[in-house]
Amino acid sequence: MVFSSLLFLFIFLPAVLLLYYVSPWRLKNLILFLTSLVFYAWGEPVYIVLMLLSTVTDYVFGLLLDRQGTAERVRKLLLAASIIVNLAVLGFFKYADFLIANVNALLGTDIPPTDLPLPIGISFYTFQSMSYVIDVYRRTAKAQRNWIDFAAFVALFPQLVAGPIITYNSIAEQLRHRIVNNAMFAEGVRRFTIGLAKKVLLANNIGLIWNEVSASYAGSMPALTAWVGIIAFAFQIYFDFSGYSDMAIGLGLMFGFRFGENFNKPYTAESITDFWRRWHISLGAWFRDYVYIPLGGNRRGLLIQLRNILIVWMLTGIWHGASWNFLLWGVYFGVILIAEKWFALRLLDRLPKWLRHSYALLLIMIGWVFFAFEELSNVWAYFEAMFGLNGAPFWNQQSLYLLYTNAVLLVLLVLASMRKPLGSRALALHPAIVISWHGILFFMSVAYLVDATFNPFLYFRF
Repeated sequence: MVFSSLLFLFIFLPAVLLLYYVSPWRLKNLILFLTSLVFYAWGEPVYIVLMLLSTVTDYVFGLLLDRQGTAERVRKLLLAASIIVNLAVLGFFKYADFLIANVNALLGTDIPPTDLPLPIGISFYTFQSMSYVIDVYRRTAKAQRNWIDFAAFVALFPQLVAGPIITYNSIAEQLRHRIVNNAMFAEGVRRFTIGLAKKVLLANNIGLIWNEVSASYAGSMPALTAWVGIIAFAFQIYFDFSGYSDMAIGLGLMFGFRFGENFNKPYTAESITDFWRRWHISLGAWFRDYVYIPLGGNRRGLLIQLRNILIVWMLTGIWHGASWNFLLWGVYFGVILIAEKWFALRLLDRLPKWLRHSYALLLIMIGWVFFAFEELSNVWAYFEAMFGLNGAPFWNQQSLYLLYTNAVLLVLLVLASMRKPLGSRALALHPAIVISWHGILFFMSVAYLVDATFNPFLYFRF
């Protein structure tokens, strides 16, 4: 089940909200946990067992780590065991077939793949559960004694499928005490509506362009067509994922939770360092707190810092998917970030703002090519098309038609990506205008969903 579906909007969400608000406080986390299981089971009922296993395992490890008088050596072993269990489960379901395919190719063996479908949201809830155990080990968090409260944290359906990644410390107090007033609920509805409009009206429509271009033969593709295509993909993945994050944040507000922001106008960045402070903020913060800093961060000299950046970005790449293109995507950005940390940021500071912005956008677009194609042969062929190395003309009539017929949509996307979330300025206006504006967005989104056959969600892969 996805948020941008009629089933969710008109059946599941109203039913959960009604049940949640008529229940006494002591049952609210139980209601969230049980309804989250229903939400998850709608797509993959079998894998509920996997999520519950992860939840029970880390709950027990948290209790063991929080016991007074436990020797530090034992605590380290418990932490290591927890991390191994979590990574083993994630690794088996997400990376086993990738490893088998590469072993077969390298050694000429014929090991059969598992062919198991990837459990939805496993990368997200595994990271959340691991962060809890690590924080208890560090004694920056107290172990949660109530299993229902902990299970509600892990399974919380607003951010279960695609984040934002929520650490236990950030909502521990909210699990115990939270109040939703009219203003907070209205803020949640507004934020959800904005996210729904970004996903349905913007991401879905620009995604049609990318589908058309990416299905074309890159060997004869004009450069203009290739650039329009990758720009379309850049907008699709941004409005798709940031729209989903907005909906998750909005749903959290409706149930009394305040989740952190996940995007901050990333396409206004003036460097790749700046871009990654603005894009998928919760993932970057997780790798910083639980990988980069434990490796030594920037405390052990420049060379160790650059090594740590590269390790983090190799892991970031492979976290997104079990294929070589994602690893190359992570290495690509890791090398750029190393160069910026080493010397490039000082050079960029001397350039005019428009040139810094152009530099960032060019490198971001190149990076999205790695991300968009799992087959490396398609990556290189698309690069040849983008830079006119395939022998095709720079443009043809189809290129101009593609650009001309989508000019208004592209301008709207540029404006929406460079400013605050769609509709945020309406908050300063009369309440009737605010309600009308968001009502129009919701009506247009629903009208699109009623008649649409194209409603993908890119981050289901991760």
